[in-house]
Amino acid sequence: MERAALLRGGDARMAAGDLGELLVPYMPTIRVPKSGDRVYKTECAFSYDSPDSEGGLYVCMNTFLGFGREHIERHYRKTGQCVYLHLKRHVIEKVPGASGGALPKRRNAKLFLDLETNSDLNSDDFEYEDEAKLVIFPDHYEISLPNIEELPALVTIACDALLSAKSPYRKQESDSWEEELQASKHAKTLVQLDNGVRIPPSGWKCSKCDLRENLWLNLTDGSVLCGKWFFDGSGGNGHAVEHYKETGYPLAVKLGTITPDGADVYSFDEEEPVLDPHIAKHLAHFGIDMLQMQVTENGLRDNDMKPRVSEWEVIQEAGVKLKPMYGPGYTGMRNLGNSCYLNAVMQAIFSIPEFQRAYAGNLPRIFDYSPLDPTQDFNTQMAKLGHGLLSGQYSKPPMKSELIEQVMKEEHKPQHNGISPRMFKAFISKGHPEFSSNRQQDAQEFFLHLINLVERNPVGSENPSDVFRFLVEERTQCCQSRKVRYTERVDYIMQLPVAMEAATNKDELIAYELKRREAEAARRPPPELVRAKIPFSACLQAFSEPSNVEDFWSSALQAKSAGVKTSRFASFPEYLVVQIKKFTFGLDWIPKKLDVSIDMPDFLDISHLRAKGLQPGEEELPDIAPPIVIPDDPKVRCYILDEMRLLYFRRSFLIALDIDESSVMQLAEMGFPLEACRKAVYYTGNLGAEVAFNWIIAHMEEPDFAEPLVIPAFGEVASSGAAALGAVGLDNQPPEEMVAIIISMGFQRNLAIQALKAANNNLERALEWIFSHPDLEEESEPALDMMDMENNANANILAETGSEGPRIKDGPGRYELFGFISHMGTSTMSGHYVCHLKKEGRWVIYNDLRVCASERPPKDLGYIYFYHRIPS
Repeated sequence: MERAALLRGGDARMAAGDLGELLVPYMPTIRVPKSGDRVYKTECAFSYDSPDSEGGLYVCMNTFLGFGREHIERHYRKTGQCVYLHLKRHVIEKVPGASGGALPKRRNAKLFLDLETNSDLNSDDFEYEDEAKLVIFPDHYEISLPNIEELPALVTIACDALLSAKSPYRKQESDSWEEELQASKHAKTLVQLDNGVRIPPSGWKCSKCDLRENLWLNLTDGSVLCGKWFFDGSGGNGHAVEHYKETGYPLAVKLGTITPDGADVYSFDEEEPVLDPHIAKHLAHFGIDMLQMQVTENGLRDNDMKPRVSEWEVIQEAGVKLKPMYGPGYTGMRNLGNSCYLNAVMQAIFSIPEFQRAYAGNLPRIFDYSPLDPTQDFNTQMAKLGHGLLSGQYSKPPMKSELIEQVMKEEHKPQHNGISPRMFKAFISKGHPEFSSNRQQDAQEFFLHLINLVERNPVGSENPSDVFRFLVEERTQCCQSRKVRYTERVDYIMQLPVAMEAATNKDELIAYELKRREAEAARRPPPELVRAKIPFSACLQAFSEPSNVEDFWSSALQAKSAGVKTSRFASFPEYLVVQIKKFTFGLDWIPKKLDVSIDMPDFLDISHLRAKGLQPGEEELPDIAPPIVIPDDPKVRCYILDEMRLLYFRRSFLIALDIDESSVMQLAEMGFPLEACRKAVYYTGNLGAEVAFNWIIAHMEEPDFAEPLVIPAFGEVASSGAAALGAVGLDNQPPEEMVAIIISMGFQRNLAIQALKAANNNLERALEWIFSHPDLEEESEPALDMMDMENNANANILAETGSEGPRIKDGPGRYELFGFISHMGTSTMSGHYVCHLKKEGRWVIYNDLRVCASERPPKDLGYIYFYHRIPS
């Protein structure tokens, strides 16, 4: 106890031998971080505590995982690891000098790298001081660092390596919104030439090429020049960069982004977007009063002009003083660099009670049963994020008494408002080619990606994603024979087309387009934007109307014919997600957005879209697949057999492998049903999205095309493998696994069964038999009757085992709006997302870290809408 008291006091003058003796039992557990080890010294694995938090952060000296004070005991009990490096950052007020200025205090030589700084603090008045010490559990022995002479060499090396380790998120690109940018080293000492240049409020063009978009104002000499792709993806000829290389003038601001809150500034020397703390002074040098400026798509706009025209202004409610909101459910999320799509979706997700209960409500159980590396567990990270958003722990209003106390004392306790979802984003986007990048993404695609992960990682008896799932009935009709086919598929989003032809202000749109072209020809500023006004009823009508089926093959005619498809709801979800299909592709294949206003209703009734199934007098299309063109070339036939053997091998012996989710999402983003995409990737053995796409094209007319994938258990696979060696199935029927393999190549089920029977269930001989009997595609009536009986039997089995079918929560089709996500920008590859949610009877805007009461929710400009069912 005497030793413990000495060590806790931090003034222990123990001999090197004493410290070495104390650490001897724990030396085998202390590791030196190697290349490839992820060191989490900036964020707790279970919470958003960091070295800035009141209790600091404990980093395990064996696993290099970080834990806040509330969770460190859990890790110690689960793993038995005893030695942790405790990191604590203090914010210290600088000591005023005799002249009234601030004298910088001497800081610790060792600062923890990659820690975010508090942007609310003035760097001229405050500085950071970092503290590190070893803590030995369970008795909480503390050894202050640095203690190089007294500590064993291994411990000293391990501590130094941990403190110097790079952040595990270092691979993320540096582009970000203003909250994440660092101040430029040139901002404070920037030289501005007194050359009399004054920048007009509009009508700019590049001084070298007359380009009128993506223009940058050099803050040294006032040159207006075009940019390149480096900052926001816009086009240009790179004259701004050339000017820097010629002159060395380092900073430029993008024209059209200047608002009272700041502007987009780029440093050519530092080669990244930066903050300019003195931007107001630098702009004033060229006659620009940023306090009077607002963002428009085409440039700066004077306050005397009509307000709320720009999409950016309207959606972010610029120009309106918004009241900040604090407390549980009002926590903001830091933008990590084009991660606003993730922030908006997760705010909406965790406003839904089912997700709150599944993750935040089950937090103790999820944390207690988490794996040894909780940073790589989906449910743990979802629970962590849910608690961070809902607990109110990271959304506390500033207290006047605390502000007074901070003025009187030297130490400053910063408010921990908002969370940085770095760990969550790193895990949820792992392996995905788009979400793992730092580029802007489509919120709708991320929503589907998230639902897919929720489906694959069940938590408890109920899956929270069930609230979004519904069944779609698709009625396909052959226009010539008038026969129909009814199929069902699973979906999670209702996609509404934009009925541009139904715009109610067509005359205004025509006049605006004429003025815009005239202004462009005369190189004048464009006229005030006129946005198309589309009735919601017209979009709903467009959704319900039949659509043409391209390249339709009619089984009634045994030939290609014209076909139409109509979609209806076979079930209504508990929560209806409606996507307005604003994004399209131009002739140049560049994604573009329809800038429209749609009068989305607060209350929605889609009961009339309920599916009715096969109607009296309708005749179904025969269940016959398109004919397979069998090649005559022996080499091609041999190649097909080799591919079949490979496919059979994969499905028989590699069936337990995870499905390649990146391929699944690439297909889903093309608009195919999620379950169909999973089946395509699975049945093609994870050979890639292109191969799976070909499978989809060949099977999209099948009745079970979009039904959930049922993967056989290990025992079923083993029996299938045995059957391949000549075993006969029950009732002399071939094994279902082998039948499925042949069907997946495009052959009819009855032909597959007939071939396997003829070949005594030998897969290779069965395929040879099919190739040698092309005339057996047309079967006799008795054979078809037998197949119908078998199909009916299978249908009855599925009906009896409802657990194998999709889980749905059907009910009335009446809904109330409670949230929407809006997008600003011209395409999914750029722009910004904002979320509005209705909480406690009023609308709230979630704009990354900013959470405020909404005064003018722009419900007509949303992209994704969230409705909840009205109880009957």
